Amino acid sequence: MKIQKSTLILSLKIFAVLLLVVLCGAYFFRATLLQQALAKITSKMNTDYNCFFSVKESAFEGISNVKLSQVILAPKNSDTLLNIQHIETEIALLPLLVGDIQLGKLQLSNGYIQLTKKGKIRNFDAFLKKDSDDIHKDDKRDYADFAYRLISKMLNLVPVDMKVENVTFKLNDNEKKATLKINQLILANEQLNTQLAIKTNTFEQRWRINGFADPRNKQADIRFFNLDTGAIKVPYLDERYQLIASFDSIRLNIDNIQKSRGKLHIDGFSSIVNLKINYPKIASKDVLIKNALFDYRFLLGEDFISVDSTSTMQLNQIKLHPYASYQTANDTIYTLKIAIPKMQAQHFINSLPNGLFTHFEGMKATGNFDYKLDFKFNKNKPNTLVFDSKLNKENFKILQYGEANLNKLNGEFTYRAIINNVPQRPILVGVANPNYTPLTDISPYLQKCVLTSEDPSFFHHRGFINEAFKQSILKNIRTKKFARGASTISMQLVKNVFLTREKTLSRKLEEILLVYLLENNRIVSKSRMLEVYFNVIEWGPNVYGIGEASRFYFQKAPSDLNLNECLFLASVIPSPKKFMYKFNNQGNLKEFAIKNEKFMRNLMLRRGVLVTEDTVAQKPIQVSGNARSYLHITVPDSLTIANDSIKELDEFDF
Repeated sequence: MKIQKSTLILSLKIFAVLLLVVLCGAYFFRATLLQQALAKITSKMNTDYNCFFSVKESAFEGISNVKLSQVILAPKNSDTLLNIQHIETEIALLPLLVGDIQLGKLQLSNGYIQLTKKGKIRNFDAFLKKDSDDIHKDDKRDYADFAYRLISKMLNLVPVDMKVENVTFKLNDNEKKATLKINQLILANEQLNTQLAIKTNTFEQRWRINGFADPRNKQADIRFFNLDTGAIKVPYLDERYQLIASFDSIRLNIDNIQKSRGKLHIDGFSSIVNLKINYPKIASKDVLIKNALFDYRFLLGEDFISVDSTSTMQLNQIKLHPYASYQTANDTIYTLKIAIPKMQAQHFINSLPNGLFTHFEGMKATGNFDYKLDFKFNKNKPNTLVFDSKLNKENFKILQYGEANLNKLNGEFTYRAIINNVPQRPILVGVANPNYTPLTDISPYLQKCVLTSEDPSFFHHRGFINEAFKQSILKNIRTKKFARGASTISMQLVKNVFLTREKTLSRKLEEILLVYLLENNRIVSKSRMLEVYFNVIEWGPNVYGIGEASRFYFQKAPSDLNLNECLFLASVIPSPKKFMYKFNNQGNLKEFAIKNEKFMRNLMLRRGVLVTEDTVAQKPIQVSGNARSYLHITVPDSLTIANDSIKELDEFDF
């Protein structure tokens, strides 16, 4: 026992002596070690990144304090990335022995960091390439381990004691410029205080960032404010993407970053006040979100990344619990679940962002509702797509409509289509209009053809068809764009009567909500909806309603249309202004149009919508109304010859 104890003491003494020798060596040769470390960095920048790196002067002060002057990093044949006149830091000596520089305290002053793009040449491209050692196509990445190492490495580079003065970040994207000048940044005793000056081609502002920051324990609670009057404007995005954004304040809180049992937990919250966005693809006017908060719980594992369902998102008074995950264990699977607990309908309406739901402003309602969405997409098995949307209402009743008064569909009203923000001529939807056609006076063939082509289950669904949504989502995922919608007749009616044709997120969201209200609150009967639909939709250039359309094409009343004419009119609805391209230079339907009509006719026969007797003695269509002037006829056909003969007879003086 005594021998073991003496051996342990001897080992500790030897270790202490060796440690002392190492520390002494590090101290006496620290200048040499520093030069070797800088030389290593210089060589790596040159060989791996084709960049020039230089330090004009470098020296130790005291045991571990280092001063560097005029530090430059510049890609060859491109703009300088970094130029700092003065850097003073505290370097740990032990890592320095192996050529690594680990920062303690840090002071920066007088310099700039800039990112530039001229044409297609960027001065930072070399640093975006992947190292060959990191490329393992056959190896799966452990998301939790990778994220934890990356976060730890980044935070360890942030000194716990830092002072930055007169350092500017510059961005120049083909003369779209933005500069962020740090007048002063101080991090001391875990307290951050920063004053910034922002300048772009369009505005100048002064910001302040302050709060709590503890990089070693991976915690922070930081707030952004504007030192000037007005909101904080987001730079660069306005010029680069035509997205104008501003906000009053932002708060970012990181409460916990911890890895245990192979899983990485990241907890915290972020909030924003008076976020204003103006972007043509979102809405035609400013969108204002007064208060938004995200109380997040991120969870990462070896083969998944997820937002836990205990997270909470809040938009004004709307609270929801999201669950989102990306899994790669066996297949690549995307999952999204959203749950809105029971809430008052009026609180929901009041919380809709201004500018995004303009047709709901002023709406009053009573009752409660809750909502659940379940979406799951397996990239390797796309046909197993899950899309389930459920809204449960309780004593819901509309007391007052907003701009979109759905009840007007029950009476006479004036309709004006809006194309490219230009109102078209007014169309009276009512019996006072001689072209208005009640549903009972519209050919049953036309009703059947339009329902078959546009919405076969119109009389049975509540505004939406889940299977159509699934197919739409699948096609949009495959094409990586919004290539297909899932519009029912109800959705087309709402879009035509109450909304515009603009392709914005706002219009689509309003369309979905209005259709739900229309179809699920017994506001208008299905027959009345179909009747209004036939009398307002566009059937050709400046042709609205079936009364105008039947005369425009065939000089007939809607009740007298035959099957082939109805098949043609149904095919016109998706692109009414392009109907003329269905015809050849003799004024007859082209082969592709005939095949499409044949397909529709056979489909209706299979579904029992038509019987064989309906298709007997059907003749090819002959356009005889004003629509004929739109056709590019170069070869006289029988109808043209017949019309000319009639004119000659009319002119002959018997």
